[in-house]
Amino acid sequence: MTDDRGCFRRRDLLRGVTLGGSGLLLGGCDVMNENATFRSALRGAEKLNQMTHRTLADRAALAPEYAMSDISPVFKTNGSLTGTSTDYLAHLQNDFADWRLRIDGLVANPMDIGLAALRAMPSRTQITRHDCVEGWSAIAQWQGTPLRLLLQQAQLSPRAKYIVFHCADNYGARPYYESIDVIDAFHPQTILAWGMNGETLPIKYGAPVRLRVERQLGYKHAKYVMRVEATDDLSKFHGGKGGYWEDVGDYEYYAGI
Repeated sequence: MTDDRGCFRRRDLLRGVTLGGSGLLLGGCDVMNENATFRSALRGAEKLNQMTHRTLADRAALAPEYAMSDISPVFKTNGSLTGTSTDYLAHLQNDFADWRLRIDGLVANPMDIGLAALRAMPSRTQITRHDCVEGWSAIAQWQGTPLRLLLQQAQLSPRAKYIVFHCADNYGARPYYESIDVIDAFHPQTILAWGMNGETLPIKYGAPVRLRVERQLGYKHAKYVMRVEATDDLSKFHGGKGGYWEDVGDYEYYAGI
């Protein structure tokens, strides 16, 4: 299936019972998720999905953007509703005045940048649709700093293959994290958002900053980002598959839509 711009509509395909990695509802498909054959099929579908984005379609193509009149009156919250780390809670009490985003790993110029400095950088505003694996969608306006500008300022190493987002919340007993590859990190719509619908990003949606990577499913859009780390190897992080849901549920790493 295609949307109005001809892009591959993976979510609709999943609803049609065709196998695709992230079609598992959060907490709703445990029996299938524990089946080794099913999970192997999901991994195979992921490779096809990535090939569609990277070879059959323009890898720099933009996700559809909408008008102000299209913004959803309700944007459902998912996952954590606040950061839970000690540092985060202290920053929350101080309205993030002393909060700093750490950018390190395979960079020549590691950085710590505050919220005011982040907002002072060139920004991008985009009205996009958030597609959740639970089957719901919502449209919102996001404003934030293009990730590529931060990586360029930090002088990203040519050895870097992935960008890991360390978050301030735990999901159950595990810390939440996510990652994307460098190609998606430099996509024009990939931003660290600090604004939503014309206002400061609310806590329940990931303040002070959250990732928006608009051509991927909702679980890739990490909230409460505290650190951005460039790496050439995902296996050394937590469960080794590149993200919380990838580790615990075998969700696909490349969640393109």
